Amino acid sequence: MLEGRGLIQETDMPSSMRNHAMSSASSALDLYEIIECKKIAAHIKKEFDSIYGFGWQCVVGSKFGCHFTHQKGTFIYFGFENLNFLIFKGT
Repeated sequence: MLEGRGLIQETDMPSSMRNHAMSSASSALDLYEIIECKKIAAHIKKEFDSIYGFGWQCVVGSKFGCHFTHQKGTFIYFGFENLNFLIFKGT
């Protein structure tokens, strides 16, 4: 598990949801190889959809850019090792 080693860049999530995002990413990295970004993102999205309702998006990779609109309190961008994680719920 990589919990505690992630670095949050930006977020507006409440702390409990933020901790869940980091934990979910860590668990996904235990299940999949680091190069399987699509599977890691799908795993996290499915978990967030089932717990917090549908509409979640997750992007995982080493280099990416994006522009999006999200619901207040549902955005986090953080990194573990060489991967960055963007999780948010669309409007």
